[in-house]
Amino acid sequence: MPPRAQSSQQTQLGLDFVASEPESDPLSARRIWPVRELVAQARAFVEQVYADVWVEGEISNCRSAPSGHVYFTLKDAEAQLPVVLFRRQALLLRFRPEDGLHVLVRGRVSVYEQRGQLQLVAETLEPVGAGSLQLAFEQLRERLRAEGLFDAARKRPLPRFPRTAAIVTSPTGAVIRDFLSIVARRHSGLNVLLYPVAVQGESALAEIEAALADLNAASHQGSAQIDLIVLARGGGSLEDLAAFNSERVARAIASSNLPVVSAVGHETDFTIADFVADLRAPTPSAAAELITEAQHDIAEHLAAQSHRLERAARFQLLHARQWFADLAFDRAESRMAAQLMRLAQRLDDLAFRQESALAGQLRARQTRVAELRAAVLRQDPRRALARAREKLASLHARLDHAMERALHAAHLHTNALAARLHALSPLAVLDRGYALVLAADGALIRSTTQIALGTAVTTRLADGAFSSRVETVTPSTPKSRKKGRRPPS
Repeated sequence: MPPRAQSSQQTQLGLDFVASEPESDPLSARRIWPVRELVAQARAFVEQVYADVWVEGEISNCRSAPSGHVYFTLKDAEAQLPVVLFRRQALLLRFRPEDGLHVLVRGRVSVYEQRGQLQLVAETLEPVGAGSLQLAFEQLRERLRAEGLFDAARKRPLPRFPRTAAIVTSPTGAVIRDFLSIVARRHSGLNVLLYPVAVQGESALAEIEAALADLNAASHQGSAQIDLIVLARGGGSLEDLAAFNSERVARAIASSNLPVVSAVGHETDFTIADFVADLRAPTPSAAAELITEAQHDIAEHLAAQSHRLERAARFQLLHARQWFADLAFDRAESRMAAQLMRLAQRLDDLAFRQESALAGQLRARQTRVAELRAAVLRQDPRRALARAREKLASLHARLDHAMERALHAAHLHTNALAARLHALSPLAVLDRGYALVLAADGALIRSTTQIALGTAVTTRLADGAFSSRVETVTPSTPKSRKKGRRPPS
């Protein structure tokens, strides 16, 4: 439905809503609305009528909340409308909303109840004029340029003679075939390590980022000797090259410790990866030529020098032939003989020097061998074993002697304790003529109060015991503890 027709219909619906309210006498049937209820009903009505609208205007007062929501005002020459873009919808945008952008916003009209404010809840944003991908490209390029990621000072030169080049590209495209063909023709000694990735689609961005991180980690840990990385892809539309225009890939290139060559698209294609990389190649084939340029130049230089050397040798040979032709045979023979004698003398001198040097080295080696033999003999394990055995025998003798002294001391101590125990034993008292009287249950009788007439007792002597029965009990008279006091009757 065209915007004008939709607006007319919505306006008519608004009039119907107002007209449907029953007329009431303000004095007799007045209705009092709570603010919350009135604003809630107004919000429900507005959201029902303006559930899907397109609004065109200019962004102003754009700000992002820590929650990820984006708030801005959409305005034209005569009016303005607050707009909220929630986090989920903001993550789907290909460009960043900024003040001054002329955009077309799709969403629903609502009312923010806490403020009683009309607002537009945006679902999508489209820039008016330039496409969203182009706008996102320009915004990201300006932001990364401001951060210094495009500065020439931070870019590193490529190694002139790389041994291994890692190429991050699709394993099935024509890019890898052309690259390998040029490398084989220009620098057959260069090792090419292929890291297969998707170069377009949803997974391309994460795979390229992971490839750069893995190659740097492998080079740092020493598991792979990598000198540079080539990021390659054939040409395509701006949508096809979206992964190479992403901020994540740009920062992965900037944080790479290895030099990165960007060879994306054709000569007229420029991506964010081209600006951040240490070197931009117009095409993947040009990248293969650039990294093998020094080796190819040397090969061409060697070929040219070889050709010049061959021509010079031919000229010198022709000149020598003419010179020998002009000399007399006998004179030439004498000069050649003198030259041969000088060479023979030089050969003898070198032989003598070599013999003397070999003899000196032999004497030094013999001396070293003698020293090593003496050191080995000093460290003979048999001698160490004999010393260890002698020490062990000495320790055994000391241990036996110590054990004998300890046993003798223990024996003396045991005898002393036995003597003291015998002296304190009641049986020793019996040897002096005393006796022990025991009741039938074996209890020691200490007083006459413990026995009665007719009680059977056992008397223990030093050399034995006998049994008897009590016939009389005569208690002894207790002595007075104080003088002048009679014992109790």
